[in-house]
Amino acid sequence: MSSLRNGLTPRLKPLSARKSTLLSVLDVGTSKVVCLIAQLLPASESDVLRRRTHQVRVLGIGHQRSLGLKGGIVVDLEAAEQAIRQAVDAAERMAKVEVQSVIVNLTGGRLAAQSFAANVATRGTVTSADVHRVLDAASAHSLKPGRVVLHALPTGYALDGQKGVLDPVGMIGENLGVDLSVVTSEASAARNLMLAVERCHLDVEAIVASPYAAGIATLVDDEAEMGGLVVDLGGGTTSFGAFFAGHLVHADAVAVGGHHVTMDVARGLSTHLAAAERLKTLYGGALPSASDEREIISVPLVDESERDVPNHMPKSHLVRIIRPRVEEILELVRDRLKAAGFAPADGRRVILTGGASQLTGLPEVARRILAGPKGSAQVRIGRPLGIKGLPEAAKGPAFAAAVGLLVYPQVAHIEHFEPKAARTMLATGTDGYLSRMGRWFRESF
Repeated sequence: MSSLRNGLTPRLKPLSARKSTLLSVLDVGTSKVVCLIAQLLPASESDVLRRRTHQVRVLGIGHQRSLGLKGGIVVDLEAAEQAIRQAVDAAERMAKVEVQSVIVNLTGGRLAAQSFAANVATRGTVTSADVHRVLDAASAHSLKPGRVVLHALPTGYALDGQKGVLDPVGMIGENLGVDLSVVTSEASAARNLMLAVERCHLDVEAIVASPYAAGIATLVDDEAEMGGLVVDLGGGTTSFGAFFAGHLVHADAVAVGGHHVTMDVARGLSTHLAAAERLKTLYGGALPSASDEREIISVPLVDESERDVPNHMPKSHLVRIIRPRVEEILELVRDRLKAAGFAPADGRRVILTGGASQLTGLPEVARRILAGPKGSAQVRIGRPLGIKGLPEAAKGPAFAAAVGLLVYPQVAHIEHFEPKAARTMLATGTDGYLSRMGRWFRESF
């Protein structure tokens, strides 16, 4: 099994903008497992998606009901392995290729983000070596025990106190600063996810936080630049990421999702889970309407002999069960953001993704709860952008995170995290000429 060396999950090799490649990704969620196989072809710059260097064409897709996961965390290795194998097998048969390695996402594991800052002196003109030195200094902070780094993203440079510098190389200044956003998760959650994947004889190329994947799949560049909040409502968890100036600046998650809504319906209507899920999907809503009292739905009740006994009730009863849980989820998101210093702001763009975001009336409730002091927020359902070959059923918000994993290699090069062990090699003399040449060769080819 791959180890989490120096508090790091596996690092993805940079993708050349001039080369095409075949890519496989795995979205392991609480409700479903999705495997996508796609070809990435070099593409010209887009006006809407300027950060993308490749055109993505999906060759194969496989999705399977998730097993062995609870709250985004693996709780049954054998069941999780079975679900992953079936999803990968379906994608392989459709694409007619064999998958060797995958990029996977992580939703559970208590996602968290921290910001670090550092400054270094320069010799007048900023060089690439100066940029690496300041990034090393920012990433030198110690992690809490039991945590691993998923992403380390430079969110902005400063030169002699002047912030907002995009690329300082070649500029003149005496002091170079950087802000670094570091997304972490529990080491055990990442380790068990890797173990479930590797039991299927697959290598893990990288682990991506779900809100980051959903964001890069659904945000246009202007939204990421002006500031946007991506809320990924999954089956067992709701994860969210705040984007500003084109970067992910915060990520978090709460262990409540669409499955909890289903459980509320099952308990409130005294029916079984399959019927509750069906009722939620077909008739459920987060906002009451005038016709709810007149519209009658049939609810199969389970009596002591476990026979389905039909019962009829107004739709308003179902809405009254769903609405409080939906409001609770969004209020938890709002409170977590406020505690982290990202309180709701007027005009904020909110993008809802994930299967649970398709609930009728959810954008209106989110607009009210996640609005700023003046009560204004722009809310929309986020669907994957700029991807070819997706079947119609996979173009909705439920597949945003999976598609984001296909986009991730195009932006992974901006990340930086140099573990302490690598830096100490420079001081002990064990990182000599041959070692540096070997590392350069591995990273370049």
